[in-house]
This record gives sequence, structure tokens and C-alpha cells, in this order.
Amino acid sequence: MANAPATALSFLALGDSYTIGEGVPESGRWPVQLAKALREEGIALADPRIIATTGWTTDELAWGIDGAEPLGEWDFVTLLIGVNNQYRGRSAIDFRDEFETLLQRAIRYARGRADRVLVLSIPDWGVTPFVKTTQATPEQVATELDAYNATAQVVCEAHEVAYVDITPISRERGAEPEMLADDGLHPSAAMYTLWTALALPAARSLLQR
Repeated sequence: MANAPATALSFLALGDSYTIGEGVPESGRWPVQLAKALREEGIALADPRIIATTGWTTDELAWGIDGAEPLGEWDFVTLLIGVNNQYRGRSAIDFRDEFETLLQRAIRYARGRADRVLVLSIPDWGVTPFVKTTQATPEQVATELDAYNATAQVVCEAHEVAYVDITPISRERGAEPEMLADDGLHPSAAMYTLWTALALPAARSLLQR
């Protein structure tokens, strides 16, 4: 069941480079892999409409969404954002308000159903070779991203939105050459496959409601 039927559930994916899949083919993007995996289980989910651009921060994603309006309503919405806020040195405190605003928009796009929204945590780019080209240390990146992810998780819990933590697998395997795109920073399709496996049970549960 590789292709979605005309009556498939609609899917909106919001984010940054990790959602658009910088450096990987379209089929390798994790939202596309997730839709395919769900179809293979018999859940008719269409390939996603992706609103995401490499480098986007929370406010830039909000502007991107504004530019894509009217977006209408969707059966399933995912959100993964924040790494560029951290990379640019912004605080997790400022991130909280902007993330919450985006999450509330995601819920509205999901017809007001928080139980049809899925958030992924921010992966840790500090384990990649790219970190050596910056002034940051792996320890600093990890500490800051932990604060960001803790913030996002609290906001998700407050809104009863499913939260999938892909950060540990990014730390465990993110430095492996086969898990990296050619730029030595962004994940490869193989890493996105690992994320998909982690997101699949939560997505399955949400879409069966």
C-alpha cells in the first residue's frame, strides 16, 4: 500500500532543515518516510505538505506559515523547530513563547484537535563534525538543546500534544558517517529512518483515534 488513495488523511509538516530534509532526496525526508510507513500499516495518510526551510527559526517559520495562508484544515500536523534559535544564541525563555504560539497554530490547523498533532524534539548537532567549524563545544550545544527540549516538552504536555524524543538517537549515532548528509551537519535519510521508527507508534495511535 505504497500510494495513498484519494480519500487519504491530509498531513501538514512544519519545521526547518530537519523537516525539509536538507541534503537528502524527497523520499528520504522523515515526514515522507512516516507517511509511507503508516500507509504500509494500512493507515491511509497522504504525503505531507511541507512548510519548512533550512535555517528557519521559530519566528521565521511563523512568517513562512503566514505566507502560505490560507492553509485550511488538516487531519495530521507535525512540528519540529528550534535548532536555529539555539544556533543563533537565543534563549530558551524566548523560545518558549514562540514555540507555544506555533503549537497553538498547529492545533488550529488540525481542526482544533491536539490529539492529531505530533512534535519531535530537536536533535543534537553538537555530535556532528560541523561543530568543529564553530566556536561552540559539544557540551555547550547539548546543554542548550536540553533546555530547549525540556521547554518544548512542558508546552506540549500543557496542551496535551504528543512529544517524541529523537534527541538520544541523534546523540548515539549522529556522528556516524552513514547517518550524515554530505555537509557533515544534517542527517542522512538513514538517520531520518531511525526518527521515523520512533515517531511511528505515536503517529499510529493519534491517527487511529
